[in-house]
Amino acid sequence: MAGSPLQDRLLDCTDPEQREAALEAAAAAVRAGKVVVLPTDTVYGVGADAFDVVAVAMVLAAKHRGREMPPPVLVPNPRTVDGLALDVPMYARILMRQFWPGPLTLVLRAQPSLQWDLGETNGTVALRMPDDEVALALLAEVGPMAVTSANVTGQPAAQTGQEALDQLGGAVATYLDDGPRTGGLPSTILDCTGEEPVVLRLGALSTEEIRGVLGTTRLLDEPPSSAEEEEPVTGAEESATAEEGSATAEQAAESYAPAAEPAPGGLLPSGVVVPSGAVHLLHP
Repeated sequence: MAGSPLQDRLLDCTDPEQREAALEAAAAAVRAGKVVVLPTDTVYGVGADAFDVVAVAMVLAAKHRGREMPPPVLVPNPRTVDGLALDVPMYARILMRQFWPGPLTLVLRAQPSLQWDLGETNGTVALRMPDDEVALALLAEVGPMAVTSANVTGQPAAQTGQEALDQLGGAVATYLDDGPRTGGLPSTILDCTGEEPVVLRLGALSTEEIRGVLGTTRLLDEPPSSAEEEEPVTGAEESATAEEGSATAEQAAESYAPAAEPAPGGLLPSGVVVPSGAVHLLHP
């Protein structure tokens, strides 16, 4: 890859003197409807303007991924949430205040009036505010971005800008390189579409930490009873796990949980499989 014209797309953010120019170039690319790679607090992500339907489709195409695995949306601050989600529970606002920016993804009911198309989300949207200076600077410039891990489906998630470039090549207009991102545990994902939050995936945040700020609100995370036969993980969840492994960034955030009840506007179920325990708990 050395010497290739594509290397010119890899912009250095490790040098403070070059970071501003790199961020300006990435913001211009996003506004022009192009795809960019950016660092996050887990691994590198590939994303685009969440409201640009064609650009979001380009993100999925770059990963060789279908609409059945919609990307989560990264936001610059909690104030953005009310423009994207409907009927946000108070417990979700408490969690945002306590744990954002950080490794907590909240699945909420999407505003039905929004002119966007993230894929087969069943009227929900997965939102997170990353704890990464470069990512937040870009989000502050361009607004919410649909971002998924920067890798081709089936390959390891990129931990550097160069690794992302080696995999995604010309499908991405601008690569922001801010040094290695070693990942670690992925974000914890909560379904916040009901009266009580339900754990969809445990990650960097433990249930004890979450319960510590919820007060009297219950956090539902019990496994299925022994009398029930646990359904195998299939569909989008299986694909995400196979692609990025159980210990890498945004894998399960890319498989939204269907809302507990039909979302406003009569949206039809997408067919995305949810862990049987979550379904059992949402419908006692």
